Amino acid sequence: MTPAKNWIALSVLCLGLLGCHGGKGSSGLTPVTFQTDWYPQPEQGGFYEAQLKGYYRQEGLDVTITPGGPYVIADQQVSTGAAQFGMGSSDRILEADSQGQSLVAVAATMQHDPQGIMLHANSPVHDFPDLEGHTVAVKPGSTWFEYLIARYKLTNVRETPATYSIATFLQDPNYIQQIFVTSEPYFARKSGAPVRTLLISDTGYAPYRAFFTSRDYLTQHRDVVAKFVRASLRGWRDYIADPSAVNARLLKLNPAMSLEQMQFTCQALKDGHFIYPDDDPSRTGDFNAARWSQMYKQLVDLKLIQHPIDPATAYTMQFVNKP
Repeated sequence: MTPAKNWIALSVLCLGLLGCHGGKGSSGLTPVTFQTDWYPQPEQGGFYEAQLKGYYRQEGLDVTITPGGPYVIADQQVSTGAAQFGMGSSDRILEADSQGQSLVAVAATMQHDPQGIMLHANSPVHDFPDLEGHTVAVKPGSTWFEYLIARYKLTNVRETPATYSIATFLQDPNYIQQIFVTSEPYFARKSGAPVRTLLISDTGYAPYRAFFTSRDYLTQHRDVVAKFVRASLRGWRDYIADPSAVNARLLKLNPAMSLEQMQFTCQALKDGHFIYPDDDPSRTGDFNAARWSQMYKQLVDLKLIQHPIDPATAYTMQFVNKP
């Protein structure tokens, strides 16, 4: 990914956006701002599908999708009211709630986080315990990395800041970096580098990728939340079935991407069974209560929960799989 180029090309999309208090605009539709976690890409495809096919408008919503980036923090945007919905991970939502931000996950975007690490095919690292003695490029403050260190009792793992690029990886045969398995491996292989990946969720640390709102907004505008969730999940089912129309739109919104790259990502989403629980489209967006409780316990064990909360308050399943 190339944040600088993307940000210049897309910053204009973030201008002129209006806040929403649940009231209808001049069009008779309720304006809603949705803050994504990155620049337009297939990992957000279901939301763009719902917008392109008019599913939001059919629900009476005028949805503005605001691109994210490395310097945009979606949970802060939502908790301050700058956006009504945002994208993030269930571990981050739990941490934010323990810090008093009062966020509520309303549906899963992905059943498993595509977060992982990428290494060269001939690397001596074949599993996570093998990271002992190696350096890993990681986004500073990554909770999953703290979990790895604790889970495998790693005492000699060096951490270097992630650069959101594979340039150093291509130059250094010993380089190991944080990735999304749906993204960076495409660029590495296209550049001729045979790679292997290790998925963080295989360690037992398995957050959801989710979209969320604030508890205040949920309380005051439950009908809007229900409509947004319903249209979004409908969009995701359509997108996974046929991503072609939305990918063409994403290509215009984010010219730094290529159609081939998006096709790789869409196939990775399918091959990794990221979207549907047990490959069942009817359960798109599902949460499992036990997984939320397990994630909360893992965060408590890591001493990352600042103040105890009931993990059941950080999510709701009342809007998923409802007609």
